[in-house]
Amino acid sequence: MSALTPQSDMPTPTTDKITQAAMETIYLCKFRVSMDGEWLCLRELDDISLTPDPEPTHEDPNYLMANERMNLMNMAKLSIKGLIESALNLGRTLDSDYAPLQQFFVVMEHCLKHGLKAKKTFLGQNKSFWGPLELVEKLVPEAAEITASVKDLPGLKTPVGRGRAWLRLALMQKKLSEYMKALINRKDLLSEFYEPNALMMEEEGAIIAGLLVGLNVIDANFCMKGEDLDSQVGVIDFSMYLKDGNSTKGNEGDGQITAILDQKNYVEELNRHLSATVNNLQAKVDALEKSNTKLTEELAVANNRIITLQEEMERVKEESSYILESNRKVTKDRTADGHALTEARKQLKEETQLRLDVEKELEVQIGMRQEMELAMKMLEKDVCEKQDALVALRQQLDDLRALKHELSFKLQSSDMGVKQKSELNSRLEEKTNQMAATIKQLEQRLRQAEKDRQLAQQDNRLFKQEFGDKINSLQLEVNVSFWQDGKLKIQEENAKLKQPQREENTSLNFSLLFLFQNICKNCGGVFCEACSANELPLPSSINPESVCNPCHKQLIQQYSTSPL
Repeated sequence: MSALTPQSDMPTPTTDKITQAAMETIYLCKFRVSMDGEWLCLRELDDISLTPDPEPTHEDPNYLMANERMNLMNMAKLSIKGLIESALNLGRTLDSDYAPLQQFFVVMEHCLKHGLKAKKTFLGQNKSFWGPLELVEKLVPEAAEITASVKDLPGLKTPVGRGRAWLRLALMQKKLSEYMKALINRKDLLSEFYEPNALMMEEEGAIIAGLLVGLNVIDANFCMKGEDLDSQVGVIDFSMYLKDGNSTKGNEGDGQITAILDQKNYVEELNRHLSATVNNLQAKVDALEKSNTKLTEELAVANNRIITLQEEMERVKEESSYILESNRKVTKDRTADGHALTEARKQLKEETQLRLDVEKELEVQIGMRQEMELAMKMLEKDVCEKQDALVALRQQLDDLRALKHELSFKLQSSDMGVKQKSELNSRLEEKTNQMAATIKQLEQRLRQAEKDRQLAQQDNRLFKQEFGDKINSLQLEVNVSFWQDGKLKIQEENAKLKQPQREENTSLNFSLLFLFQNICKNCGGVFCEACSANELPLPSSINPESVCNPCHKQLIQQYSTSPL
């Protein structure tokens, strides 16, 4: 770790003491690491003084832990940023001797050791970050290969060496960010190894895991066999990141120019990439067009070749037939020269072989033609199917549009029907309410009329009971008075008549008396003895009375037509 000497413009009596205190080991908890542009700045905390105090100050542990986390996070930012920039500038694969890469592993080691719980062993307490890294293979199965490789490496005897080898293999695999995210997300498992205020348990750990994603653009290559990872001393070299505070403002313009140039280079690279993509696509299109034209020309040449071969085959057949005929003539003519016969046979064999070769080539050309025709048919079929599918899709689209229009029309009509039905329903409800009110009124009137009818019937019944006996007695008195008047008249007539006629008068009196007894109680007329059996109840009397036949028929008809 580099030594820092606090700068002061004016010397003081305590300069030597301050210098001596600053030369001692600098711990991260005594300084705050901050970023100024692309540089690292170490600033002393306000509550820490290098001058000796008579009594030691007591600091808050939580504040110190938070300060350490912030410092480590800033160091990780600077280390990752510097490593990416230097790797991109070099444009090559990084190895284990590269200084920024070594510093990155040192910073990661400090981050993993922050807040680590000490395990008690027979030799004392031991702090190792290899335990949390072993958990990664349980969370991410792909990390099992790295863990197995680390355990199989020769020369690694301590857990610290295994942890350092694991970090290097994960960076080579470009999965370091993924493994760290998976480990940080399981706080329940990390609580067994870290204190509650440790970096891995707080949000700074998640930030560092996110920053590690940028290292996926770096290609690293490490040789683990010859490297001593157990005895390495993890010391952060701040000289790579420190700068003078006065040079900050002077370099702001350079930083902006650098950023603008980086953006310009990025846009140019993107433009070149897009141009190359367009050129590649255009070249592919040209190649396809050329191949299509070439295939068409080859097809025409093959067709011409097939026609030529067919003509040649016909000619060879004619020549072979002519040679066969000539050979037959030669065999018949035994006097011919034997040498000519041999030449003819040789020529026949050559022509036969030539014909076979031509036939084979013709078959090959025919096969090629058939394959090309089959390919063309398949292409035409594919085009037809796609056209049919396109037509079907257009038809379905038209059908869907028509269905949508029809559904919208039906929806409008149904809305109008619903409105009409709702209006009709409201009118019917009003009419129903009115009819219900009318029915109630009619029922009330009906009850009142029924009461009036019952009262009238009761009054009529009482009237009949009261005046029925009087009417009967009066009718009897009238009959008796009629009978007495008739009797007096008969007596007067009998007195005037002679004595021989008394018997005849007596019979007449009896007939008159019977006549008075057969008087109709309805019309007052006299009826004969045959009609005296007709009796009906009359309104003027309660008991049935004798009536004549005409009155009996009339009353029967009235009683049958009138309601009860």
